[in-house]
Amino acid sequence: MPELAEPLAGTADFTMISQGAEARVWEGQFLGRAVIMKQRFSKKYRHPVLDTKLTVGRLNQEVRSMLRARKTGVLTPCIFFVENDAATIFMERIEGQSVRDVLLSGNLAPADIDALLQKIGHLLATLHDGGLIHGDLTTSNMLVRTSDGAVVLIDFGLSFNSTIPEDKGVDLYVLERAFTSAHSKHTEMVCISNCQSAS
Repeated sequence: MPELAEPLAGTADFTMISQGAEARVWEGQFLGRAVIMKQRFSKKYRHPVLDTKLTVGRLNQEVRSMLRARKTGVLTPCIFFVENDAATIFMERIEGQSVRDVLLSGNLAPADIDALLQKIGHLLATLHDGGLIHGDLTTSNMLVRTSDGAVVLIDFGLSFNSTIPEDKGVDLYVLERAFTSAHSKHTEMVCISNCQSAS
């Protein structure tokens, strides 16, 4: 199996918007569409054959998870093209802001914040009922779409299939920690652990 190739579309006409431990994320145009290009990169400390196998395997799992999420009713970006040789996904660019930015802006009334958090809760219940664990639930990985205010879930790079309650619990615990660290003003509105039953 050869080492990872460069994407067919190249990167010259794309703008990098973020880089994490596993992938680079670019935005630009592909076949006349505004897209996000997510490119997983090689880990030089791994044997090239093993690295390519692991990277492409993880890419395919991410694509499968996004498609499965959409089938269950969870909004995710549409996938336009997958290039295995370059470990790259071309997907829809969602016009909107992350939930993190929306909450930190301070522009929402309490009732609007409550409505947004209820949307998130419904989205996660649908995801977990469909047997899918996101693996990286943070408010940066949820987008509020400008056109209709819907919540779109992104970045399924650590996702996997599971119906085990403990896996769902860990998923929610990650989200709870995200709220604790980034949204301390709104932690009282997030009832994940230590919640009292309504009387």
